[in-house]
Amino acid sequence: MSSELIPVTLLTGFLGSGKTTVLNHLVRQPELADALVIINEFGQMPLDHRLVAHSTENLVMEMSSGCLCCTVRGDLVKTLRDIVWRFSRNGQRQFRRVLIETTGLADPAPIVHTLMTHPQVASRYRLDGIVTTLDLATGEQALNKHPEAVRQAAIADCLLLTKADLVDDDARHALLRRLDGINPAAPRWEARHGDIAASKVLDLGLFSTDGKSPDVERWLREEAYTGNAHEHAHEHHGTDGQNDGHGAHGDHDHGHHHDVNRHDDHIRAFCFSIDLPMREEIFSAWMEVPLGFVGSNILRIKGILNIEGSAGPVAIHGVQHIFHPPTTLPAWPDDDRRSRLVFITQDVGRQVIEETFKALDGHLPQPWEAT
Repeated sequence: MSSELIPVTLLTGFLGSGKTTVLNHLVRQPELADALVIINEFGQMPLDHRLVAHSTENLVMEMSSGCLCCTVRGDLVKTLRDIVWRFSRNGQRQFRRVLIETTGLADPAPIVHTLMTHPQVASRYRLDGIVTTLDLATGEQALNKHPEAVRQAAIADCLLLTKADLVDDDARHALLRRLDGINPAAPRWEARHGDIAASKVLDLGLFSTDGKSPDVERWLREEAYTGNAHEHAHEHHGTDGQNDGHGAHGDHDHGHHHDVNRHDDHIRAFCFSIDLPMREEIFSAWMEVPLGFVGSNILRIKGILNIEGSAGPVAIHGVQHIFHPPTTLPAWPDDDRRSRLVFITQDVGRQVIEETFKALDGHLPQPWEAT
């Protein structure tokens, strides 16, 4: 059923990183001819697209617990609810997917929370992916000075590297190494003058619009969190948006060993695996412990679980303390039946998560392993 919901792509990125330029190139491509674009009302560049809605999506307030949540004043919710009938003809919806461009200072998390949990939104839409633009020329400075920029990069499913013509190779490689620590699993694509193939930023979620089986391995990418040898896909695009054969690290992919947690952004990226089936109530109790204390600092969790009594693997996806309703997948992607969870956290070390897990050790099936 999740694949039948309207996919939403969230385009974020810090001030001046080229979001609107990228968006204007994307909406001219056939894959997005029937997309509806929601932009904030403060955009300075006109958008060349026939289906456009406006929204002030800065729905953020700080609760007494210190947790950032979206307010219930309903601006984004109203926009997502109204576009279904505003952009319909003869009772037929005129768009197949939605793109939301955030403001440069926005934390994407509250928008993701709205997509995941609001009943009028979650019943019609699903998060397809978070795409973050990063200016190669000024990205290091933005990451140094602005926590929002770090969180935008950390939470992304895909990173678009812009303004490569303004930076030398040493500065580029330094920023790419830093991104290895902030978000090791997100594919990175170089967008020259905002030009990027739409296929690179669509269908990033577990479900795709073509109705194919869920692609768990691509979605989870657990190998990127383990420090094992792995590949990053980097690609230049020429003015026509086609691959010109040159990667962001040169003209080749690469596999190498590195510690994905060696960085100075307080970001930790790691993976747990559990060998035997686990009881649902035990997993729920484990998740409540860290989330109850440090939920706003657990930027993202993805995983597939082997739950006792479930016919197939259960996929979970969380941003901070908010979780999308668990989804039972039709089949396991391979013969591996372990539960696998990947984390991206901020100012929360791996040890904290691991110790909360071990506190329930006596109630969990044995053996379990954290990788």
